Amino acid sequence: MQRAARMKREMAMFETSPPHGISCWMKDENLEELEAQIIGDGDTPYAGGVFKLAITVPERYPFEPPKVRFITPIYHPNIDSAGRICLDSLKMPPKGAWKPALNLSTLLTTVQLLMAEPNPDDPLMADIAEEYKKNKPAYEKKAREWTKLYAMEKDKETPKDVITSGSSLTSENILSKETLLPYKRSLKDGKLPLNDAMNKRPKT
Repeated sequence: MQRAARMKREMAMFETSPPHGISCWMKDENLEELEAQIIGDGDTPYAGGVFKLAITVPERYPFEPPKVRFITPIYHPNIDSAGRICLDSLKMPPKGAWKPALNLSTLLTTVQLLMAEPNPDDPLMADIAEEYKKNKPAYEKKAREWTKLYAMEKDKETPKDVITSGSSLTSENILSKETLLPYKRSLKDGKLPLNDAMNKRPKT
């Protein structure tokens, strides 16, 4: 099956040469259901946050794009309260820009870039987009508050390979390479349920 062969190659790439600040792995050894993490870049309001994502790979992959959503709540004009992402690379042509030559590594890198450079002209959250345009300091303040509240895991260690060589990010909670894979498989036990998170949002 083409999807299985392609996914095995892509997952091997994540193990040997993951993109800067990104990791991805199978959920319960299932090639269809994946989990990923993105570390917020140091020059953004999401700096140091560990943002978890869920990925569903369709049967016709790579001819259809995967479904990607944030599990960790994030204050962003292009990501809604259900974690859905407004990104051309996640949509089929003609409205979208997905093509079989893309892969999960490049797709997650594009999501990471969207975190750093929001597109307020094509928002999912119109109120946040308006705030971004008219009062960017207020937007950045709220984004930092959400990052601290939802994406800073004070009592749990963070997988080390979300930070690759050359990273400027540092953390006392980064695991060594030797303990990475067992930890990845247990990450699902530490997820923050989205419904609970929605009820704990900072007041705006």
